[in-house]
Amino acid sequence: MGGDGWAYDIGYGGLDHVLASGRDINVLVLDTEVYSNTGGQMSKSTPRAATAQFAAGGKKMPKKNMGMIFATYGNVYVAQISLGANPAQAIKAIAEAEAYDGPSLVIAYAHCINHGINMALGLEQQKKAVACGHWPLYRFNPELEAQGKNPLIIDSKEPTISFEEYALGENRYRTLKRVNPGMADQLLAESQKDVSKGWKFLKSLAGALEPAAEETK
Repeated sequence: MGGDGWAYDIGYGGLDHVLASGRDINVLVLDTEVYSNTGGQMSKSTPRAATAQFAAGGKKMPKKNMGMIFATYGNVYVAQISLGANPAQAIKAIAEAEAYDGPSLVIAYAHCINHGINMALGLEQQKKAVACGHWPLYRFNPELEAQGKNPLIIDSKEPTISFEEYALGENRYRTLKRVNPGMADQLLAESQKDVSKGWKFLKSLAGALEPAAEETK
């Protein structure tokens, strides 16, 4: 178990080595999208438009899609979960990862004080991250492919709010809006494109969305 700074960034080579080994190992990544324990530095998990140490003017590049990178191996169970948005899907994914005879990776959205939110409302912010499409919920299970089925199941619905509506609930995005509104508007618009592109990519891999979303209601 580790954070995003380790998994996406400074420890990524080791994580890749372990998951590529084919061993029956379960990895849980608590993704705060920033180096939380060392003061809030930008990591490769930090989304575009967010501010952090070393990205005071807003991160210019999109977030690394680590889940889909490891899904390309074909034999790694991968899931993206949010306890606040869908606890049933989170439990199902963790149970499947544990039962899978091989390497598994579960990436969990973890709200953080460095997001600049009222932490008592963290689960509500998790729901918004899923509702805007920034944090799609999915499970990639290689065992389904062995059964002749599509291994990718999307458990969240089409976005119902904009990325900006989610983002401006957090100081890491609002700060840039205050000090450089023009750049903030540009990066938020690009972030919306990132969300749309990522959602389109997932749907192209998974096929029909609606039946899959029904599974974990």
